[in-house]
Amino acid sequence: MKIVECVPNFSEGRDECTIELIAHAVLSVPHVTMLDVDPGIDTNRTVFTFVGPPEAVLEASFRAIQVGSALIDMSKHKGAHPRMGACDVCPFVPVFGSSMEECSQIARMLGKRVGDELGIPVYLYGHAASGRERRDLANVRSGEYEGLEKKMSDPKWRPDFGPVSFDERVKKSGASVIGSREFLIAYNINLDSQDAELAASIAKLIREKGGTVVGKDGGKTKTAGMFKECKAIGWYVDDYKRAQVSVNLTNYHTTGLHHVFDAVRREARTRGSDATGSEIVGLVPKEAIVESGVHYLAKRGESSPPEKRAIDAAVESLGLDELRPFIPSEKIVEFRIGRKPLLRSMAFDAFAGELSSDSPAPGGGSVSAACGAVASALVSMIGSLTAGKKKYREAEEEATRIVSSARGHMERFLRLIDDDADAFNGVIDAVRAKKGVQEATRQAIETPYRMMKLADSLCEDLRRVCGIGNPNTVSEMAIAVHLLRTAVNGALFNVILNIGGVTDKSYTASVLSDAGRILKRTEETLKTLQSDLERRFEEMAKSPLFRRHGDGIS
Repeated sequence: MKIVECVPNFSEGRDECTIELIAHAVLSVPHVTMLDVDPGIDTNRTVFTFVGPPEAVLEASFRAIQVGSALIDMSKHKGAHPRMGACDVCPFVPVFGSSMEECSQIARMLGKRVGDELGIPVYLYGHAASGRERRDLANVRSGEYEGLEKKMSDPKWRPDFGPVSFDERVKKSGASVIGSREFLIAYNINLDSQDAELAASIAKLIREKGGTVVGKDGGKTKTAGMFKECKAIGWYVDDYKRAQVSVNLTNYHTTGLHHVFDAVRREARTRGSDATGSEIVGLVPKEAIVESGVHYLAKRGESSPPEKRAIDAAVESLGLDELRPFIPSEKIVEFRIGRKPLLRSMAFDAFAGELSSDSPAPGGGSVSAACGAVASALVSMIGSLTAGKKKYREAEEEATRIVSSARGHMERFLRLIDDDADAFNGVIDAVRAKKGVQEATRQAIETPYRMMKLADSLCEDLRRVCGIGNPNTVSEMAIAVHLLRTAVNGALFNVILNIGGVTDKSYTASVLSDAGRILKRTEETLKTLQSDLERRFEEMAKSPLFRRHGDGIS
């Protein structure tokens, strides 16, 4: 089977409805699998990654551009990332059984269709480019949207397809850059600084084309750049409250993740800063992660490590989970292609059907995570129905903070639904293979243990929102209390279930001790909240229907 990857970048990272509609357009085509949707608020840009047979991917990319260009108005767009159009760039990448020439042909076919049917100017780039000066994306996109009208008037920059004048339709859609390329890794390195100029100066040092760097004494030095196949810029991301060196690695065999991370850290330290971690936007080839892990383990004297050990070492050494959890099963392309649908992405009836089958996973651990996700959603709902209301103006700032925090908790719990099933299946696989059982069992402990710690954190948001929240959401508060209690206890059951299989007693003692503290702390908070909410219910209801039975009401 031929498999092609498409990675369109759309100039919208804030409007969830628009992002969802573009994703639906992609998934409306049979045999296409969405691997990743990665929005950025500060960049105001979303990277979609999907795969499938060439004909299906071509159709899906057209439908996505059709929807995106109808919903996005480039004349009003602002964002940190360079951009020229609603669908800014749309590359095709050969994966299995397909060639670069085939991907170039798909790019030309899509470009013609977008130009003819949608009236959008299209420039071809990469291996599909119509001329040498158009191979480089940065060269094609120079001037960005604001310089597009002037660019189109230059005979040298006449679009390959579509309109050649900057009319009202083009004013709204901008231009799209469509092409074919090798696998590109979009990689951002975090600095412990808010100085965008610092990030920009480091970017100029490491990227292939170099640049003019201003020294501490104010003098300017032209640098040739450290790494081939490396593009980089520096920016400040308000969402993270830090500067980043944003890197595109166009050939990770030439320049790897560890090369640029180590160089950025070294250069940052010479300037009184540091590189604290990093993030991968979209997906990454397994080989790229493994190579970095092997590099860092070799520094510790370890040679020929198992694949999973190398991946874990790369995640740790590159700080890939500093901003959000890095889940290999979701972020590594080989693990995503051909994988069963994510449990968390299933319709509820499909999830319930999967749960009701004789398959041991998903099971109670995934249900516990689901309870935590729904509890988080309810906390966010309560905060949303409090923030922005005149009656609760004094609680505005706190309610807004809780909404943001609860949504982050919800996303992490949703990931844990699949993580728990994966961890259980990992134990089964290890037992069958008769190797790696201890490591797999520890993972089966770590997953519900992470669930408990996440529930502990959410418990504080729930406590706060119950104190300041809109009184009309009291039933949501009560349900969130019970759901969160289920999440904590269910996670604890799974920790206890697996901990007897680990021989490292110091590890098991530490986990059990901390889990016990979490259980005690959360239970005390939840019991207090439940008692308060019962009192509020009785005051509201004044009804004989509410009769006390032990610690509860009925």
